[in-house]
Amino acid sequence: MENIRFDEATDSLYIIDQTLLPNEEKEMLLSTAEEMYDAIKLLKVRGAPAIGICAGYCLYLLCLKINTNSSTDFCSELEKYADYLNSSRPTAVNLSWALRRMVELAKANSAKPVEAIRRLLLEEAKTIHSEDIEMCRKISEFGLTLVKDGNGILTHCNAGPLATSRYGTALGPILLGTERGMNFRVFADETRPLLQGARLTSYELYKAGVDVTLICDNMANTVMRNGWVQACFVGCDRVAANGDTANKIGTCGVAVLAKHYGIPLYVLGPTSTIDLNCKTGADIKIEERDPEEIKTMFYSKPMALPGVKCFNPAFDVTDNELIAGIVTQEGICRPPYTESLAALFKD
Repeated sequence: MENIRFDEATDSLYIIDQTLLPNEEKEMLLSTAEEMYDAIKLLKVRGAPAIGICAGYCLYLLCLKINTNSSTDFCSELEKYADYLNSSRPTAVNLSWALRRMVELAKANSAKPVEAIRRLLLEEAKTIHSEDIEMCRKISEFGLTLVKDGNGILTHCNAGPLATSRYGTALGPILLGTERGMNFRVFADETRPLLQGARLTSYELYKAGVDVTLICDNMANTVMRNGWVQACFVGCDRVAANGDTANKIGTCGVAVLAKHYGIPLYVLGPTSTIDLNCKTGADIKIEERDPEEIKTMFYSKPMALPGVKCFNPAFDVTDNELIAGIVTQEGICRPPYTESLAALFKD
């Protein structure tokens, strides 16, 4: 099943509800703005690139609900829908990137009839999707040059096909290499608080025939100390201009351990996750999620007393000095990141 499926014949958008995996593969239809917001907010669709793809289609479907013949009014209402969707996940820059791309396209064509703008928005949403497929392939190719057949690789959270399209980003080199007959031993952190490494990453790798071992987050030190890991591959939700990177909570801890043991940690993601307007990781807004995700979610009975306080940030920031390279579809960036990342955007 495709993680995001758009039926152009009926203007219908379907996603795999990732909150039900790995026990149930179920598509859900997104029709209303509220359903779209909740799907992103509640991580039914998740992963920075996947959120961007979904957002493009969502905004196109919402533009069909705008009842006006005035292109100016149409663009104004479209921007309101975009702002609403963008508020669902403030950290993931791909969301704002895709929504802004759609809105700017509409504004640039505001002299045209509304129906013409709608058609352009549909084509743009499809382009965002097709670009992501090609982007994942290129990232996978570059990432594959960083490991050897037989290597042990540790990954944190989920940055595979469910989070993007086709190969994914952090899992892309593993899946591409496996297709070509290479063998890797992958350690997947369970990744608190939503266990996306357990529920999604191990699921994807197992289905692909990869030798995957699921470990708890606090076991990463042991597998590194034992010499079982030669590289760490992680995804990213936002990359600051200096190379500081926001990814799922716990990534920084993995990076610190990897640095201690002399294991390179690579961040893999599209250039759309790079935010040159964000100077350092200190400028990245970190969302805090519902405490019940720690206390009661996935348990038949609560694992903490009702009055116990919880701190539940969704992401942490990994300092650039802990990152051996940032792998994009344009190539591998190395320190100093202020120079290598900026060079990606020079004409």
